[in-house]
Amino acid sequence: MIKDGFGPALQKKLLEFDVEIVGQVFPGDDLEEIKGAILLAAQNGADIVLCSGGMSVDPDDRTPGAIKAAGAQIVSYGAPVLPGAMFLLSYLQCGERNVPVLGLPGCVMYAGRTIFDLVFPRVLAEEKLCAADLAQYGEGGLCLSCERCVYPNCSFGK
Repeated sequence: MIKDGFGPALQKKLLEFDVEIVGQVFPGDDLEEIKGAILLAAQNGADIVLCSGGMSVDPDDRTPGAIKAAGAQIVSYGAPVLPGAMFLLSYLQCGERNVPVLGLPGCVMYAGRTIFDLVFPRVLAEEKLCAADLAQYGEGGLCLSCERCVYPNCSFGK
C-alpha cells in the first residue's frame, strides 16, 4: 500500500481557508471506483470535490477520465501555470447544485504555491471560472520558488 502524502499536504493548504474537510477516500486506479467516489461525494453534499493522483497524461492515469465519466463538464485540462500545468477544472451538476470538481496535479503536494492557490479562493467564492480565466494566468504563471515566499505579494498569478 502506498502511504498517503497528498492528504496531509492538502489539509495543510486547506487550513489557510475556513473550510471543513468532510471526507477522504482512496479509490485506487480504477476509473469506475474514482467516478463512484466523485459522485458519492457530490451526492452527499460536498460543495467542492478535490481529486488527487493520476492527473498526468500517462495511460494509467485515470482521474481525468473518471471526472469526465462522472458527468462533470470539463472547463480545462491544463493550465499555463508552473507548478500546476496538469490541473483540471470541471463542474458537476448534482440536482440544483453545480459542484466544482478539481483535478489536482502532484505538485500541489510538494510545491509551496501552485495553480491550486490561484484557483481555490475563487472557487470558494463561488465564482464560476471558464477556460479564459485560467488562460489569463499565463502571464505571471511561473512561481519562482523564492527562498522566502511572500505570496500573494509577488508576481505569481498576476
